[in-house]
Amino acid sequence: MEIRFEHSPKEVSRMTTEELRKAFLVENTVVDDEVKYMYSHYDRTIIGAVKPVSKTLELPNHPELKAEYFLERREIGFINVAGKGTIVADGVSYSLEKLSCLYLGKGTKSVTFQSEDKANPAVFFIFSTPAHHTYPNTLFAKEDAAPVALGDISTSNKRTIYKYIHLDGIRSCQLVMGLTVLEPGNVWNSIPPHTHTRRMEAYFYFDLNEKHRLFHSMGEPTETRHLVMKNYEAVISPPWSVHFGCGTSNYGFIWAMAGENQVFSDMDGLTVGDLK
Repeated sequence: MEIRFEHSPKEVSRMTTEELRKAFLVENTVVDDEVKYMYSHYDRTIIGAVKPVSKTLELPNHPELKAEYFLERREIGFINVAGKGTIVADGVSYSLEKLSCLYLGKGTKSVTFQSEDKANPAVFFIFSTPAHHTYPNTLFAKEDAAPVALGDISTSNKRTIYKYIHLDGIRSCQLVMGLTVLEPGNVWNSIPPHTHTRRMEAYFYFDLNEKHRLFHSMGEPTETRHLVMKNYEAVISPPWSVHFGCGTSNYGFIWAMAGENQVFSDMDGLTVGDLK
């Protein structure tokens, strides 16, 4: 498990492209028959993915957690972005179609993953945060997430938002999680831009054609930088940073947040004209 520490706005403003990528881009998260994750000191989150193909995989514990098992003092969310798969938590099986979400609360001891069809395996995105209370394990299909249509084709950001783990959905200690799917011909995400110093955020991009790329913008609103990303890559967004992007084609992305406020609409709004 790779471990990364925090960076200040001043540091980030002086980073080279390679330094930015090393600090904030989470690459090589999706590997056949492996569980891959990374520990970030932004709100002590763990970001990763698991792709079971030909065998059943188990969520591993890591010595750095100093815990008897992974979820002894943590909660976790999974969203499937590929073929149908199953997650078994303490003997209970949860079947996840594409875009389904599973929340597992503090105290869940055993977690395993498998795909229904190895020719079309599942890909589960992982996001975990520290937890102080046990909320019930809960599965939501995308239809349960009260989809909301936003944006307009005239501004190239017509999209549908699915909110899974939040105050009015699946309950958690601090984890907030959902996803956004852009319509064909639409490429901008998270416009108008915003920040929220009460919580960090991570994005995981999916359904982006392998020949295409996405330009993810970050940094202070008047000191922006960008990362060029491809399919199945994640990016860490510090609480003080903007986080929006533009692809060379449409795509989907998972957004996951952690911090002291779970209100989805808690954002410090900006206009496009504020950016530099």
